[in-house]
Amino acid sequence: MTEGNTMDRDTLYIGGAWTAPRGGAVDVVEASTGEVFARAGLAGTADIDDAVAAARGALEGAWGALDAPARADLIDRFARELKSRGRATSALVSRENGMPITLSAGANGFAAAGIIAYYARLLRDLESEDVRASVFGGRTIVTRGPVGVVAAITPWNYPQALAAMKLGPALAAGCTVVLKPPPETALDAYAFAEAAEAAGLPAGVLNVVPADREAGAHLVAHPGVDKVAFTGSTPAGRSIGEVGGRLLRPVTLELGGKSASLIAEDADLDLFAAKLLEVSLPNNGQTCHACTRILAPRSRYAEVVEAVTETVRGLRIGDPLDKSTEIGPLVSRAQQTRVLGHIEEGRRSEARLTTGGAAPDGPGWYVEPTVFADVANTDRIAREEIFGPVLAVIPYTTEDEAVAIANDSDYGLGGTIWTTDESHGIDLAHRIETGSVGINHYALDFSSPFGGVKSSGLGRELGPEGLTPYLQTKSIYLSSRL
Repeated sequence: MTEGNTMDRDTLYIGGAWTAPRGGAVDVVEASTGEVFARAGLAGTADIDDAVAAARGALEGAWGALDAPARADLIDRFARELKSRGRATSALVSRENGMPITLSAGANGFAAAGIIAYYARLLRDLESEDVRASVFGGRTIVTRGPVGVVAAITPWNYPQALAAMKLGPALAAGCTVVLKPPPETALDAYAFAEAAEAAGLPAGVLNVVPADREAGAHLVAHPGVDKVAFTGSTPAGRSIGEVGGRLLRPVTLELGGKSASLIAEDADLDLFAAKLLEVSLPNNGQTCHACTRILAPRSRYAEVVEAVTETVRGLRIGDPLDKSTEIGPLVSRAQQTRVLGHIEEGRRSEARLTTGGAAPDGPGWYVEPTVFADVANTDRIAREEIFGPVLAVIPYTTEDEAVAIANDSDYGLGGTIWTTDESHGIDLAHRIETGSVGINHYALDFSSPFGGVKSSGLGRELGPEGLTPYLQTKSIYLSSRL
């Protein structure tokens, strides 16, 4: 990086103004080279205080004074501004976290705009109140208003889409937001600030403050925050949940996963192999809902292992900005070291390594896509979220056993069923203890709820259900007498 690099970001976005950070700065490292390519300012606790105050001022001022149609118009404008920046933003994210550009173009370039526009549409149809007949006579007016100031804390793996899954419903509900992106992907977060400014969102409605854990913890516990929306690791989510419980503050937590692909005996293995990258190894395995446990019937076990191994062995590793790349680097050296440690743990077990298992020569935080066969569901590589390109193939004898293995996990976020009988697949999906299941594919749907059970989190994002946590209801009881 040279002095005066145009990629540098030395300000925060607070109260509609670009302000100097008081938390220092961080080097942003290009995942494919391991070299610094920019610097970004980090918020300190005083900056967090200013951002919360600005959000409170907008909530009680200009933003709170707008009616729903006017707010929806501004949210639509915000979405359009994000979309206009989509190409540049998606490439920037690929440099930050290693996501192949063919995935990033949708997940970071245009998904954010699509999600936010979706919530603008929901807002236009949202009833701010309704009148209900009371079972005891009389009537009740049920009103809906914003929960207040929202702390949105996002991870580095899908930074744009996951932020939008919080910003869209929060703004539609009439809330104001302090967005805290992580240092690893601090740069792309400025797309939200620039879009908010260009769209004319009132000052303080959206505040963007990249920060480290200390400042993030200050935001979570801040007395001026009314709700926390978090996506990240399960340990971090537990800590946030503990703070929310103590403060009686609502939280939405979208956490880790260890999802299973259940391959039925009648599955189309060619289809499964064709979908394996997007279902089990999206974003180089750095995806919370990735189906990294593959449950294979013993009657077709060798066939499944061969299909998985040959498919993974053939994946193209390379520069994430190259459209032919299917597996890019991991986000950081620390993440690479962590994933390689899990692979060594797999080598020490009785599982059988069939492909991969190392870091390729050269710069960047790459790990070869790796497959272990003959994995027991009690092995650590089958229990712990690795968050890298590592798959575990686990045999089963009966479908009841397969369902039991799928459910024998601390997590429950995603999952897939592979069968040529869709009706049977739906029956199996009902038996899996998880928040979402795909039949012969897996893709999040903006209009349907997404979230987990067990250690995969609390609450739901996306769909109309994703709007509800940002609304506060009030009941006004009326007498039957006029």
